[in-house]
Amino acid sequence: MADFDPVTKAVVPAAGLGTRFLPATKATPKEMLPIVDKPAIQYVVEEAASAGLLDVLMVTGKNKRSIEDHFDRAYELEDVLEAKGDEHRLSQVREPASLATLHYVRQGEPKGLGHAVLCAKQHVGDHPFACLLGDDLIDQRDPLLQRMIEVRKTFGGSVIALMEVPREQVSLYGVATIEATGEDDVVKVVDLVEKPSVEEAPSNWAIIGRYVLDPEVFTVLENTPPGRGDEIQLTDALRTLAGRETDAGGPVHGVLFRGRRYDTGDKLDYLRTVVRFAADRPDLAPDFLPWLREFLDEVG
Repeated sequence: MADFDPVTKAVVPAAGLGTRFLPATKATPKEMLPIVDKPAIQYVVEEAASAGLLDVLMVTGKNKRSIEDHFDRAYELEDVLEAKGDEHRLSQVREPASLATLHYVRQGEPKGLGHAVLCAKQHVGDHPFACLLGDDLIDQRDPLLQRMIEVRKTFGGSVIALMEVPREQVSLYGVATIEATGEDDVVKVVDLVEKPSVEEAPSNWAIIGRYVLDPEVFTVLENTPPGRGDEIQLTDALRTLAGRETDAGGPVHGVLFRGRRYDTGDKLDYLRTVVRFAADRPDLAPDFLPWLREFLDEVG
């Protein structure tokens, strides 16, 4: 087995404007919208930390200062909770600051996901890294990121998470052309296309928001022209890497994910996610689920 560098860093792009959630996101970052009582972005950092990635870079933009504040200490609030003897809430307030070492860089202009990843170049350097998108939450019971890191250790290059979606939804995703390998949940990615039409899609295996990327992706992104939406697309850079050998930053493999994924990218999916998380909470479910059943009966 080749000796590939270990993955120790994570990059979390969090610079989007959140226009689909206006007016709530006029002054509040979409990443800070709560899933019950915890902001979505915290689940993402928890996932990175659980995979052993304790060096996390947030790529942010304007009006995102509250993300930094959330992962910082809040001494005045801690003092108040400590004086009240509220140890439970005190531990909840302190937890975000202890998850990982957080760093921040701003994406000056909204030029696409590829450009956001490129903003991490100076921090990441010549090392492989994970990229986690905040719109996609992966259930902690399904260790997808750990599996992707294992695949990178075996094959080198980059690894993307692929999930089967209904054919009519392929235009919402980057879609992969794949070949089988000797492992049931691992495929070789032959080609990629960003948001194809139903007729043009090579499969219904779509990229979801988890990547383990070879550092050569930075060089490719620097030479990738704007693509769909006049933005620099990470999918286009991965398509280039998919055709390369290991010594040139390739290839690209995919992990076929069949676990629990929660999409918070639009209002309806966000509401579904909140309900699912609440239903899984032992402190909420005993009261919440009976009420939910009554409510559904009431509205027919």
